[in-house]
Amino acid sequence: MPVYAADPGNHEALLDEFLESQGEWEKYRTWEDSTTVANHESLTLRALFDHDAEGRDIKWTVAAYESPVSDLMWHGTASTPTAIVSALLDAVATETAITEATSPLTDADWKHTIDGRYITWEAPGPHAGGVQFDAFAAQKPDSPLPAWTIWGGHTVHQSAWALQLSAHAPTTLVQYITFEMVEGQGTRLVRPATPDGPVLRTTPAPAPVAAPPPAAQLPGRSR
Repeated sequence: MPVYAADPGNHEALLDEFLESQGEWEKYRTWEDSTTVANHESLTLRALFDHDAEGRDIKWTVAAYESPVSDLMWHGTASTPTAIVSALLDAVATETAITEATSPLTDADWKHTIDGRYITWEAPGPHAGGVQFDAFAAQKPDSPLPAWTIWGGHTVHQSAWALQLSAHAPTTLVQYITFEMVEGQGTRLVRPATPDGPVLRTTPAPAPVAAPPPAAQLPGRSR
C-alpha cells in the first residue's frame, strides 16, 4: 500500500522514537494545552506535537529559525500518516547535523553548491579539495555508498586522495575533519629541477593555531 493511502499510525510512539534516537533534541510538556515541544540543542529547530489532535486536526508543527533570537525562517504543519511525519523529522534532523558538521567550511567561505542529491563544499584558492554529502546515501544506512566524501586534488570523482564515511558518522567526527581541512597544514613534494636532482619537500610557514570546534554536547532529556 502506498504511504499516502496508509492508516494514520501511532503518532505518540513516533514522538517517543524520534526523541530516543536524536540525542541533540530535548523535550518538555506544556500540560495546559497537552502539547509536547521538542527543541534542538541549537535552539534553531522546534517540533510541536498536539496530543489531543484528532482526524484531520494539525498534529505536528515544525519551525526553523536562522538563530535562537532571529525571526522564523520557515514552518510546516502536518496531520499526515506517521511515515510522512517521520520523513519530515528525519530530514530536519539530518539538515541540522550537516550544518554543524560543515560549519568550519561555511565559516571559511568554501564554495557551497547543491546538485540533485549532492551537497558540495569546495576549497577556495589554488589547491583543489572539498567535502561532499550524498543525501540519498544518508537515508539508506545499509547502502554501500558513502554519505560523506572528503577529498584532495582535482575533483571528487578524480581525486588524488579521498576519505569516505558511511551514513550516521558522528557529527563531531565530520566536524573535526572539516576543521582540519580548513585549518590544517602539511608538507608537499616538489619535483626536482633536473632528472637526477633530489626531491625536495617544502614546509609552509606555521599557521596560527585556532581552537578546534567544541564537541557536541548531548543534553539529557526529560520525560
